[in-house]
Amino acid sequence: MNGGLTGVQRREGVLVVVFSMVASELSHVHTRPIDFVCNSEARRGMNKVKDLQEEMKVCSAVDALPSSIQLPCVGINKPTWERKSVHEWRAEILLSLGTLAQDVRSARTLSQPGCRLTLLERLEHSINNYLHVVRLLHIEQGEQVVPQAERCPSQPSKDLGLVLKKFGNLLTGKLEWLIAEIAKGC
Repeated sequence: MNGGLTGVQRREGVLVVVFSMVASELSHVHTRPIDFVCNSEARRGMNKVKDLQEEMKVCSAVDALPSSIQLPCVGINKPTWERKSVHEWRAEILLSLGTLAQDVRSARTLSQPGCRLTLLERLEHSINNYLHVVRLLHIEQGEQVVPQAERCPSQPSKDLGLVLKKFGNLLTGKLEWLIAEIAKGC
């Protein structure tokens, strides 16, 4: 008896994974900026990084991407970060998210149909959701800031696991600092 999965079992497993990917995207698609800021549960529901990491484990051979993705700078030098305005924080986060979205889109267009393509589509959708919400955040004081290139050493990577980790770090680090400041108005 063969200890591995049959072709039918593999197809059924893939269908379950694809169905769960689609179902998880349907919730929190229309998170409003005010909900995002004032409701930590809405933020947690919008963060799909852990779901993507779990689904990546189910897919075979998705670690290596067809093109490099510039990893976002996620480290925070607290004294430097605190000297920046909220507008500068948002501009830095938008720049990181925009670069990440563009690179994920490029990797997605070079991917063959299958699990990796589905994961990259979901990742791109998630990044674009964050871009949309962060752009719409209402910040009262100060002037608008044009995003500038970050001053930290960032590296390109073809490792999807590392890309997901850094995206998650961006969300739980810099973005949460921004939200904590804006949430004072809740």
